[in-house]
Amino acid sequence: MTRHDHQLHEGESLKEAARERLTRQGEQWTDMREAVFKALAAFEKPASAYDIAEEVSKAQGRRVAANSVYRILDLFVGANLARRVESANAYVANQHPGCLHDCIFLICDNCGQAVHIDDDSLTSGVRAAAKDAGFSAPRPVIEVRGTCGDCAD
Repeated sequence: MTRHDHQLHEGESLKEAARERLTRQGEQWTDMREAVFKALAAFEKPASAYDIAEEVSKAQGRRVAANSVYRILDLFVGANLARRVESANAYVANQHPGCLHDCIFLICDNCGQAVHIDDDSLTSGVRAAAKDAGFSAPRPVIEVRGTCGDCAD
């Protein structure tokens, strides 16, 4: 499979797609998980667990520990509801949680914006090279750092 279009979700549609994906995998969609997902999805740039904990704390009027958020984010990444931007130790909501692909992020060094693209022809080469080296790569993540079009202007 090569580059293709997805049904991208946003707002309430994104939350419902995430809830459906998580519950289909046998997990519960709790109030805290919903609050974390809602906060994550509201960020325009990759967000750290601390950023998300701060937003959930504000919304709930009580302190939410980053450790609790990390556990939920790990669950979300495993369930394909979120993607981890490794080099920034930050997360983005996956706008098409029903579709599994390897991650390719284009990350702007100036503004921090991260664009997620799917191109299986690129990641299949990475998988093949890993296999040839005797290495198993179940979920490769490729990050390209540079300057986005807005910052380049």
